[in-house]
This record gives sequence, C-alpha cells and structure tokens, in this order.
Amino acid sequence: MASQTQKVIEQYERYVMNTYVRSPLALTKGKGSRLWDVEGREYLDLFPGWGVGILGHNHPWVMSALRGQTRRLIHVSNNYYHPLQWQAAKRVVEASFDGKVFFCNSGAEAVESAVKLARRWGAGRYEIIVMERSFHGRTMAALSATGQSKYQQGFEPLLPGFIRVPFNDLEAVRRAITPKTCAVLVEPIQGEGGLRVGTDAFLQGLRQLCDEHRFLLIMDEVQSGMGRTGKWFAYQHTGITPDVMVLAKALGGGFPIAAMIARRSVADTLTPGSHASTFGGNPLGCAAIVAVFEAIEKQALLQKVNTLSRVIFERLRKLATRCPIIQEVRGRGFMIGIELTVAGRPLVSAALDERLLLNCTQDTVLRLLPAMTIAKLELNRALSILEGILLKKAQG
Repeated sequence: MASQTQKVIEQYERYVMNTYVRSPLALTKGKGSRLWDVEGREYLDLFPGWGVGILGHNHPWVMSALRGQTRRLIHVSNNYYHPLQWQAAKRVVEASFDGKVFFCNSGAEAVESAVKLARRWGAGRYEIIVMERSFHGRTMAALSATGQSKYQQGFEPLLPGFIRVPFNDLEAVRRAITPKTCAVLVEPIQGEGGLRVGTDAFLQGLRQLCDEHRFLLIMDEVQSGMGRTGKWFAYQHTGITPDVMVLAKALGGGFPIAAMIARRSVADTLTPGSHASTFGGNPLGCAAIVAVFEAIEKQALLQKVNTLSRVIFERLRKLATRCPIIQEVRGRGFMIGIELTVAGRPLVSAALDERLLLNCTQDTVLRLLPAMTIAKLELNRALSILEGILLKKAQG
C-alpha cells in the first residue's frame, strides 16, 4: 500500500507542473524551526522556506496579525489608501535609509521594479553592471541580470543592457563603465552564488564609483535582509547606503510580499501610471511586515543572531580542522555556507534521512539559513547531526 507521502507525490505528478527539484517529503504543519510531514514525522529545519522563514514557521505574532486582518480587509486597490501600507513603508524606511517604498509580491518583481526605475532615471542611459554568479530571479529582466547561465538556457534572447563582471573585483567594474551605464546591481552576499560575501572594500568602492560617475547603486537584499546577518540589512555592515534596495523573502515572515525602497530624489522618477502591482502592498502583506519588524525588535533577535552566529562559526571552523572535506566556512550572521571538496547533494539527502533540512548550492556549498527564533537546544542538535554526517563522509 502506498504511503501518504507517495499519494501526495502521485497527485503532484498528475496535476502540478514539474518545475522544481523536490525532496520526497510532504509537509503539513510547522512551528518555529520544526516541521511535520503527512506521516507525522518531525524535522528540524535549518533552511526554512529558502530564507522566507526568518521567524521560523507560523510565528504567533505574524499569525495573529494575519488572522486579525482577514476579519477586516484582505485586499484593496492601490487606487485607494489603507493605513497599513504607510505603516509598513515607514518600518522599512526607519530600518534602512530615507526614501520611499514601492510594494510588490516577490523578489523577482522587486528586481524588475528596480531595473525599470534605474532605466527611467538614467534618461537614455540603460546599462546595468551586474555580478557573475549572482541570482536575481526568474522573470525576464531579473533572469537577464542574473550571472548564472544555467538559469538562462532556453529563454534567449535575454534582455540586453546587463554587463557582467566578477564579484569582488572593483577594477572589473571600473572597466565596465560606459556612457550608457545607469546603475550597478549587487547582492552584498551572494546566496545562490555560494554564500560569497562582498568585501567592505568592494562594496565601499562601488559606492564611490557610483557617486563619481553619477549612477545608482542597487542592493539586492532579498535573501540577506531583515536581520539575517545580525543587522537589519547586510549593506549596513559596510557603512555605506545604497540608492535603491530590493527586499522579499523574510519581509513578510512567510506571507508573500516584496518591496523596493529608493532614496527620495530617485523614487520620484516613477510617477502615476509608470509602474504598478495589483496585489502589491495589500493589507495582509503589510500587516505581516509590521508584525515581523515588531517581533525582531521586541524579542531582541538581532542581538540573538550576533551572539549565536559566533558560536556557530566557531564550531563549524573547529570541525573543519578535523574534517578534510570542508574547504571553507563563510558567511555572516545566520547566512552560512560550508564549501566542500565533494558534492553536497548526497549530504543533503543524508541529512533528510536524519530528519534535518538544509540546502546545497553551487554543487558543493551547504547553505544554512536558520530562523532567528531557533532555540539553542534545537541549534545544537542540528549542528550535531550535521557534524556526524560530514565526519562520516570524510571517513569514507
């Protein structure tokens, strides 16, 4: 007799497009850093929702905000006003830099918004310098900006005007500048690119180049934002401020909503009718944003990330000294990459067998994005499982 999991998989195969590489796991319930499948088995999640679950699964403050809002108003056209949208925008501005916010639904849509803003602001200048190994989304402009050809195959011709250079190579950026350049688009930490951290010198140099040549610095903080690195946004570690920033994933604590913030003089480039998003800034999403900010602040989660991340990195780097398949441990805060000398996907499968969920990117980099709310006991148990898997693999 087929298991409940197999029955779910069979119905997916019949009715759902096959556009994802899925693990054989059918999930029904979540709480914090724990998940349960249809068979009732419990799992520890070190990669909740590809970074969406910054507060873990079903954080009570977010759930309360959503339940309360559903009793009042789910959707309202952007031809009208509702108080939660300005409240959510104010939260984003106060945590980042003085500007205005455009709300949409996904990271790719936020990137599309930033590309349109930059090109209109450029007034004839349209080229955007982007980074190799970057990832900005699956829609056409976001895909064209992405620096990984494997995602672009079969979708050509791509949108022109994106100039790729190596990440962390300021001189390459300088050489790529032309009279048509209007912006630089960069992730301060490349998540899908293998947890590669932009150096302070590189990001500060980008800011100087943008000021010198009068084009925009756009930060893609879809994965690194909302406290994941121990500050609200990863760019804040470098002492610079972008002109434009895009957010999604963790912004709604599990509810789909995204945002683009631009400094005021740039934001006014977009005028009524020049850009829109039907569901952008809806009351449910904005209620979730406000709840996420309140939870991070009132539960002192930034401080928690800074404290626990030091423990995590110390433990993993100590492990690397006795585990030869670990080439490097890198990242910042709760954005952690373990680069291996062997393929990572078999280790993800081995972790799943031990009821631990994590991710592999760039074939050999294990990626951990734990929730800010994870309990110390849960974190220690997860790391112990991971250590055991890595040492077993190293021993052959």
